Amino acid sequence: MVTGPVARVLLDSALPQLDHLFDYAIPHSLVGRVRPGVRVRVPFRSAARSVGGYVIEVTDTADFSGELSLLSDVVSDIPVLTPEIWALTRTLADRAAGSVGDILRLAIPPRQVRVEKQYLAAIDADLPSEVSDSTTGPDGPAGSESDAYSADDIRLLSRYDPEILTGLASAHRFALGAIPGPQRLPSGEWVGDWALTLATLAVGTYHEGRSVIIALPDYRDLDQIFSALQAVLDSHRAGSSEAALVRVDAKQTNAERYRSFLRLLGDEPRIIVGNRSAVYAPASRLGAIFVWDDGDSLHEEPLSPYVHTRDAALVRAEQAGCGLVFAAHTRSTEVQRLVDIAWLREAQPLRRPEPRVILSSLSTDQEGGMSSARIPTIAWLKAKEAAAVGPVLIQVARPGYSPVLACGNCREAARCHTCQGPLGVRRAGETPRCAWCGTLARHWACRNCGSSSFRLISSGSGRTAEELEKAFPGVRVLVSDSETIRQSVDSRPSIVVATRGAEPTAAGGYAAVILLDGERMLGRESLRTGEDCLRWWSNAVALARPGAPCVLVGVTGPLGSALSGWRQPDYARAELADRRELRFPPSVRIATITGSREAVEAAVDSVIGIAGVDALGPTSEADGSARSIIRFGYRNGEAVASTLRAQLVATAIKNRRPRKMPGSQGATPPLFRLKLDDADIR
Repeated sequence: MVTGPVARVLLDSALPQLDHLFDYAIPHSLVGRVRPGVRVRVPFRSAARSVGGYVIEVTDTADFSGELSLLSDVVSDIPVLTPEIWALTRTLADRAAGSVGDILRLAIPPRQVRVEKQYLAAIDADLPSEVSDSTTGPDGPAGSESDAYSADDIRLLSRYDPEILTGLASAHRFALGAIPGPQRLPSGEWVGDWALTLATLAVGTYHEGRSVIIALPDYRDLDQIFSALQAVLDSHRAGSSEAALVRVDAKQTNAERYRSFLRLLGDEPRIIVGNRSAVYAPASRLGAIFVWDDGDSLHEEPLSPYVHTRDAALVRAEQAGCGLVFAAHTRSTEVQRLVDIAWLREAQPLRRPEPRVILSSLSTDQEGGMSSARIPTIAWLKAKEAAAVGPVLIQVARPGYSPVLACGNCREAARCHTCQGPLGVRRAGETPRCAWCGTLARHWACRNCGSSSFRLISSGSGRTAEELEKAFPGVRVLVSDSETIRQSVDSRPSIVVATRGAEPTAAGGYAAVILLDGERMLGRESLRTGEDCLRWWSNAVALARPGAPCVLVGVTGPLGSALSGWRQPDYARAELADRRELRFPPSVRIATITGSREAVEAAVDSVIGIAGVDALGPTSEADGSARSIIRFGYRNGEAVASTLRAQLVATAIKNRRPRKMPGSQGATPPLFRLKLDDADIR
């Protein structure tokens, strides 16, 4: 047993076998500086080699009989890893069979020395807090539950059950159905009704002296909620909105992000707004977490251990004992499962919204036949009428001019000679290029017939805009997609062609919305195709002004009925019931394993004996690796995750250097890749 001050350190390493605490003796020169949460450097494997890490705990003894290595240095005296964030990230890593260090790299920004010096200088100078003004006291913003909401706030929120107000203060959890339509702010800016509703709830919680976290999928949503928050805070005349709001998102520079992070380490309550990493932000007296549109794929973390914003919010709300709201126009099946088991309470509008949605497939054209063209007659008529008085939104599936080409002679799909990817055209007159590798098809020839001519077989946003310019002479035609970014348009007559998710807001709302390429969107191979399409269409319809016609082209059935009747929860409920019968997520949890066949089979064998576990595969992948999907119940999640984690560590130790697999071409496939709760299995 070693006596004396000992630091238990988590190494900043991506190696799964190092995902545990290491004990180091604290030298006398560093006693007092070494405390939980600070960044340190420690020797590892040799005295000459040091690595970074975080101090998790400082104790007087260590369960080790030998001599401990001395901690090398304290990198920074600021405890950037708070106990709450450590508990959160450790729990999430264990749940996802991942390494906690991988999550901490998302939660804690890289150190910026200049920003840190400014922060410490302000503390040494004992500068007053940036939120300490006449409206704040020692415990945060003045106010109580009774005066946290103004009369305008109460009027806006009266469209929902009053429980939403009292429930957040009592740490209840809600699935909130957003009301479609635009709202005008005092500044003249237009935002979605959902943004003003969430901003009102957030400011009310803030005025009760508690922090709020709002996680959104992308910068468009973030800008809307930020503007709405500023407007609500200013209407309360509660001091500067800049003092209350902290923005943390991927568009910030490293210095800006670190500066925002350091602001959150204080004791003042804040309203924290950002993308998926915001859910890990330090928050004093956390009162509520809001997640907007949790079904958006941008909430899926692309880096290991792939923790979804929704899962992180659920765990943090449980640990912090705070309120939680999942808000969206369309409910995800994951949220529906939580509603079914009474983990979330439904918070639907007291009066069901009734957007004017028209299904073109159920309408007849002027000649009496069924509408079957890409833009059927009823859509043309509604767009023509609306374009005379305001902006019209045309939603399409894909960006570019013609995303898919075929041989002009035999009509065989045009493929890249380098990687066999599909050829497409981004702009009119441009040389076709590969959608996968970007190679220009300058001397392309069809391998089937030898022809060098192309045929355009699909229309992207650019080609659709070109066609509409001819059909609507004298009307502005604007494009909004991944290449041409527009966040808003004015109220003047125009045609706005936008890809799904890139629709700009319109002043006063769109006079009409035309949803094209529905069948093409539904042709995507994914378990989530149906709910994703309903979400894309619902978010587009929500941009229309009250009473404006919204035409869904070519889609009927349950999806068409759910959209036209604005009954998205009914669709989620039916979809979840179907998945329960088939044992598909989210009715069960899944783990996707990819690697060598030997490693995959060993992982499957290690968990197959656990009750309620079954496996699909393994199947062979194109790169020579094997893939298997393991299904298991939520009650057995801890056992399955810990067992698969052990297999991951054992494989990493056994094969420290990846080896090229026999028969494979190109890059070496990963030896072992583990992903739990894959949201988009194919």
